[in-house]
Amino acid sequence: MSITVYAALWFLPFVVPLCLYAAYTDMATMKITNPTVLCLAAVFLVIGPIALPFETYLWHIAGMVIALLIGIVLNAAGAMGAGDAKFIAAAVPFIALGDLRLVMALFMATLLAAAVTHRGAKYSPMRKLAPQWTSWDQNKKFPMGLALGTSLAFYLILGALFGA
Repeated sequence: MSITVYAALWFLPFVVPLCLYAAYTDMATMKITNPTVLCLAAVFLVIGPIALPFETYLWHIAGMVIALLIGIVLNAAGAMGAGDAKFIAAAVPFIALGDLRLVMALFMATLLAAAVTHRGAKYSPMRKLAPQWTSWDQNKKFPMGLALGTSLAFYLILGALFGA
């Protein structure tokens, strides 16, 4: 992995709770809240200079801006929700460029697992644990925050365990 253990350990305790909260709110309300996304971006802006070399930190901020612009275009085209686009933009700087293929594979596996788990729970007695969740009643829409948040959390955990 290209992410260093040092960087992953700095980011991990701040990012994982935000990822879990984004997954929860997206399942409960089909929205990833702006305060969650802003906190995620703020974590990088504050912890990034400690965890990364300054030049790398600046490149990761540029990646955040580029991801946000692409997300705005995809949201305007109806390809993704605004919260998903903003979460992706806030998550991008935590990912080392050399790990991009790994993160894409991790996201695909997490997305598949999230879809199977969410749909399975939707049609099982587990649904009674949270009957008010909006995501249960969606036919074509899926709470991508579940997969996005889980992927970023898993990536940082893997980075802490197996990073450079």
